[in-house]
Amino acid sequence: MPLMQGQEWTFDTVAASYEKMRPGYPEALYRMLFAYHPLNASSRAVEVGIGAGQATLPVLATGCGVTAVEYGEQLARLCREKYAEYPRFSVITGKFEEVSLPEDAYDLLYSASAFHWIPEEIGYPKAFRLLKSGGAFARFANHPFRAGDQAELAEALDAVYAEYYYPFYGKKPEKIREYTEEQAADRAKIAEKYGFTDTRYALFHRIRTFSGSEYRRLIGTYSDHIAMKEPVRERFFDAVEDAVNRHGGFISIHDTIDLQLARKP
Repeated sequence: MPLMQGQEWTFDTVAASYEKMRPGYPEALYRMLFAYHPLNASSRAVEVGIGAGQATLPVLATGCGVTAVEYGEQLARLCREKYAEYPRFSVITGKFEEVSLPEDAYDLLYSASAFHWIPEEIGYPKAFRLLKSGGAFARFANHPFRAGDQAELAEALDAVYAEYYYPFYGKKPEKIREYTEEQAADRAKIAEKYGFTDTRYALFHRIRTFSGSEYRRLIGTYSDHIAMKEPVRERFFDAVEDAVNRHGGFISIHDTIDLQLARKP
């Protein structure tokens, strides 16, 4: 589904479900990140949009200090409790665009499935300013492709979205497509416009499987789905769950995870 600007608030309303249902990121992604820019106990990092902390532990495990920025108060509280044992971990509640952080101070600035909420012309220059010379910027995200190998279920879900989702938003139905390497490459190049160098990207893949009820909980953490008003949302979720149950009782989600890396000269 296309992202809706201004819906960042939605995630905070389902913090517990977000933590349970949203996936983490592959170990291979972190190996590439840490090979590109090693971290240790003297390092400092900023995580933009920590969410429920799905991308935080691997960075903390290096000994690196992490200052997270999170717009949602419930998510920020959840992460403070989750990582309370790490003395060099802290969370600032607010929007990345608005919070005050020291410039030329961080070895790594990273964001997992969150940087798209920040206007490009604000986010990239601010990331550049906060990093030390030689510091790294890492942007990564998960792109789920529903029912990638279940043609009949995919068709049934398309019909459900055409009946509920698109009319609610006043939009014409769109064909859902899998995230491509070309898109990842284009995203990596954005950093070059703002002074970053040594840009790289990589793709990682996995498949997740959900029952109808589990998938209902998952889509209940999607911003544009949360923002739908009742009773339309409940009928929509009922129809989605029913479609899965009528087509084998499970749905496979084909994830493509992209990683973009860039360095401040």
